[in-house]
Amino acid sequence: MTKAQPTRINLALQGGGAHGAFTWGVLDRLLEEDNIEIAAISGTSAGALNAAALKAGMISGGRKGAMASLAKLWRDVARVSDLRIPEWMQPMVPGFEALGQFAMSMSPFSPAGMAAQVYTPYAWGPMWRNPLERIVRRLDFSQVCANEGPRLFIGATRVDTGRIRIFSGDEITPKALMASACLPTVFQAVEIDGHAYWDGGYAGNPAMFPLYQPDLPDDVLIVSINPMLREGVPKTPIDIQNRVNEISFNSALLGELRAVHFVRRLLRDGRLESGTMKAIRTHLVSDDALMTEMTGATKMSPTPTLIARLRAAGHAATDGFLEAHGKKLGHEASFDLRTLFG
Repeated sequence: MTKAQPTRINLALQGGGAHGAFTWGVLDRLLEEDNIEIAAISGTSAGALNAAALKAGMISGGRKGAMASLAKLWRDVARVSDLRIPEWMQPMVPGFEALGQFAMSMSPFSPAGMAAQVYTPYAWGPMWRNPLERIVRRLDFSQVCANEGPRLFIGATRVDTGRIRIFSGDEITPKALMASACLPTVFQAVEIDGHAYWDGGYAGNPAMFPLYQPDLPDDVLIVSINPMLREGVPKTPIDIQNRVNEISFNSALLGELRAVHFVRRLLRDGRLESGTMKAIRTHLVSDDALMTEMTGATKMSPTPTLIARLRAAGHAATDGFLEAHGKKLGHEASFDLRTLFG
């Protein structure tokens, strides 16, 4: 009997600092499924790091190699106590964390918000080092940029124009990954080809349009780590700041999903000739209940306990997705955009 061909899908991986460990769990679970083939990945920030680690591992050792590469990536991330602190100050981080928690408990204002008004990573001058640099440079970029395996698209925001740049193929370098994850209040801008770049999440979190190429499958599985729905009105400074960040980092994705919904409606109503544009089938893996428990601070503090919890949640969420919607892959959308924009 001829073995059935695996279902080819694309992945769209959101960014969110240490919360990207949730995506690690999703990817680990998908890699267990021999009947699913990852054709392409569009990633931003932590999503970009996950994508690069998966690709490098898959080229060197197949699915098991991809799992091992992702595990190593997150072991390395867990060794960074706080992404906001330069590498040479990491041993002093526990003291800063205790002071920060005390400040949050005693102040009616947001310490992080006030710090953003007076602090700049440029204040460190030549003493500043990107804590992600050592992590990304450990990846084998001959494998990350290889022609075989999943096609990668990494998004970063150009500072002067505010537009997204998509890095692919040999353009994906350690600098490109650091640019994709460059929060401007935390990291110094990354210069590439004479232009400065900030976090890709401002212009696409992640960008979906690179996945619309004719030779790529119609199915796009979005791994969401920024809650789209948060009940109630935030009233404390910290809660307000967190929700503002979530909304801003979801806005570009929602814009692209609205365009996907519009095209599907035109095709369905016969106002657009079939085959002239792709009828993207959208799918979503998320755990908004867990993510609403988290804050912007946990995105910056990748402790081993937090990473383990998020990985397990991503694995479990993917189990649930595959059980409920796995048979829809390659056939129909499981993420109802009509309800989302209803």
